[in-house]
Amino acid sequence: MLKKYSIAVLALASIGTLPSAQAETAPVDDRFYVAPFGSFIRTDGGRDNQDGWGGGLGFGKMLDQHFNVELKGYYQEFENKQSATPAVAGRESRFAGGSADVLYFFTRDTFAPYTVVGVGGMSTRNASNNLNRGDSAFTAEAGAGFTYELTDNFLLRSDVRYRYSNHFNDTPAVTNDEFHDVVVNMGFVVPIGRKPSLAKYEAPVPVPAPAPAAPDCSTLDSDADGINDCTDQCPSTLTGSKVDNLGCPVSLELRGVNFRVDSAELTPSAMGILDKVAENLINYPQKDDIEVHGHTSSEASFKHNMKLSERRSQSVANYLQMKGVTNRLIAKGFGEGHPIADNNTEEGRMQNRRVELIWMGN
Repeated sequence: MLKKYSIAVLALASIGTLPSAQAETAPVDDRFYVAPFGSFIRTDGGRDNQDGWGGGLGFGKMLDQHFNVELKGYYQEFENKQSATPAVAGRESRFAGGSADVLYFFTRDTFAPYTVVGVGGMSTRNASNNLNRGDSAFTAEAGAGFTYELTDNFLLRSDVRYRYSNHFNDTPAVTNDEFHDVVVNMGFVVPIGRKPSLAKYEAPVPVPAPAPAAPDCSTLDSDADGINDCTDQCPSTLTGSKVDNLGCPVSLELRGVNFRVDSAELTPSAMGILDKVAENLINYPQKDDIEVHGHTSSEASFKHNMKLSERRSQSVANYLQMKGVTNRLIAKGFGEGHPIADNNTEEGRMQNRRVELIWMGN
């Protein structure tokens, strides 16, 4: 009666993965190799053989990070079990065969587990057929194992395989034509050539972006005084100032600084304007002496207008000093003597009623 063996394949543990950075940068090891091995065979009971020993040699190639292909040849011997026929008792059986295998590696670390499948054939000489003649068989194998890398060119290897063989009734005297064996292989792998080295990853040195080209100062006028920055020797000139050809302030008309009618008393709106002027003068680095010029229109007498303009310029100087301006302020009144518009019109008279700051150093 045909006996079948169910085979339990050993579970593999510690299956790791390459770190992602290494997996991306590791070079492919695609070397050829030779792999001698020894074998222990747990035979199918239907063979009427004892367990046996053997050995062989594999020649393979690493394809990529996971796959190897390998051609393998082997030779194995077994003692026959004692049988009822004294003529065959104690005789040896011999297997010689080969297979083409595909190995799948879960990782290529120092410890590298893998699975394997293969197909091939073998020639058997079994004394139990009374003829001591040989026959051939188809074989298929499946199993699992591991390699352990001792050096770049020497790895230990072991696997456990289930082997199915079918003789297709090649030997009429043998009642069984299918057999199920377990093969345990122990050996080593010798890769041929130098192992590709893992190039050390070096982060690219960042190249600083080129600094934007400085704009041509001749095209800039930072304080909007009409003098380009190449020539301007007085940056941050107060807005509205008249400047000389070096960009330094000459005069500033305090537009909107008005007074009560026929009085030197500043209006609230005039005080607001002077507050901003005072702040700008305090922050302005040049501390030249400044004359405060007062001007009037021509409605009253010349003498009256002169006195009124003097009081008004002094009122402005006093207010600026009260607000913290440290420049020396010199109040001067010019009455109606320096009109800038027609005193015969109201619009012209309003323009003539004015206060100006004059920088003495420029």
